Amino acid sequence: MRISKNSKVTAKLLALAASMLVFAIFVMPPLYDAFCEITGLNGKTGGRYEAVPAAIDTSRSITVQFVASNNDNMPWKFSPSVMSIEVHPGEIMDTVFLAFNPTKVDMIGQAIPSLVPFKAAQYFHKTECFCFNQQKLKAGEKAELPLRFIVDPDIPKNVKTITLSYTLFDVTERISKNVDKSNTKSAREG
Repeated sequence: MRISKNSKVTAKLLALAASMLVFAIFVMPPLYDAFCEITGLNGKTGGRYEAVPAAIDTSRSITVQFVASNNDNMPWKFSPSVMSIEVHPGEIMDTVFLAFNPTKVDMIGQAIPSLVPFKAAQYFHKTECFCFNQQKLKAGEKAELPLRFIVDPDIPKNVKTITLSYTLFDVTERISKNVDKSNTKSAREG
């Protein structure tokens, strides 16, 4: 049986597509995360930061702006309590974001931060942030979500404004599936 030229081309294209898919799913995310961590691009602010006493630079101030948005599937009302704060580098600052679940069902939300300018990300340190954990709100429940941060005194002098943005996602179904799986596993082991 002779394989036609079209069949060979189709097989090669399918293999190429499968390779691209594997690369995009398994190889790119860790490379992208490493690249962002090294360069500070994409405004990734990192995880929890342990505050160490530092001299507060009172000779200058930086405006930190706050933005909140919801993913398309998230019905909560989500907003910063203040739109901006003036901070001195090295100063520990506290603020809150406000969340309200207007639905008739209990839900779980997860906030993902992003920061611009990208070069400021390595100088913006969160010591406490609602983004470190999922937020569980019962139907009709409101919550104040705390944020404590420090702008590092080593931040470049030309950075005058930082915008910290959070996007809130509905993770109720994903978390519920994980809880159901672990409960099933525990029941089998017990």
